[in-house]
Amino acid sequence: MLDEGDETLLEVNNIEVIYNSVILVLKGVSLKVPKGGITALLGGNGAGKTTTLKAVSNLLRSERGEVTKGSIRYRGERVQDLPPSELVKRGVIQVMEGRHCFEHLTVEENLMTGAYTRGDGRAAIEADLELVYRYFPRLKERRRSQAGYTSGGEQQMCAIGRALMSRPETILLDEPSMGLAPQLVEEIFGIVQDLNAREGVSFLLAEQNTNVALRFAHYGYILESGRVVMDGPAAELRENPDVKEFYLGMSDEGRKSFREVRSYRRRKRWLA
Repeated sequence: MLDEGDETLLEVNNIEVIYNSVILVLKGVSLKVPKGGITALLGGNGAGKTTTLKAVSNLLRSERGEVTKGSIRYRGERVQDLPPSELVKRGVIQVMEGRHCFEHLTVEENLMTGAYTRGDGRAAIEADLELVYRYFPRLKERRRSQAGYTSGGEQQMCAIGRALMSRPETILLDEPSMGLAPQLVEEIFGIVQDLNAREGVSFLLAEQNTNVALRFAHYGYILESGRVVMDGPAAELRENPDVKEFYLGMSDEGRKSFREVRSYRRRKRWLA
């Protein structure tokens, strides 16, 4: 469990999500994101990680999905019925999977779109743009380049930088490592860690790369088939034999195949 002294920013309580009025995707998911923390949402493809993030950011309706049970609260207030733009104003913003950028705009124009909800003046926005460039110096070098012609890593940096321009308190970060070379993955996660430590930004990140996520996160939740099957401090999850076997590719006997009978039985126990 989380430390009782931690201030909870986001609380997801026993939610169910249904798509197209018939397809049950999340089944009683509960989690907490503390202020100043990096919380990882882990699991394989199709486990429900992205759906959980979209439930929080209220982007489900565009995909004919809805939260049918449970509650989502931010700073103690129910937020699941708010429009996404209102959540952004409250400090919650999602960075979508797939490095979404406006391809026809320059890198700097993309970053500036992140400030559209702000009303604190040009000087404050310019100061934050320079802050983004300090964390992502490569973006400053490419600021006049059309975003669609930048590399995958640069587009991921642009997407995170655009989110920072809204002055978020909490960023929902979906699959930041997807499609990136290992060196770039380390760089992106290192910047996330710095933003958390230096700027106080809290993160809920969905990630299939469990090894990397558990090295940078403080706390983790593991999803299987739309349910939370395990949670705990990241350091403890890294040493958990089930996590080692399924997600880190090793066990006390060495590397294991997911298809082995003993592993299958253990997974069945999780989902029982």
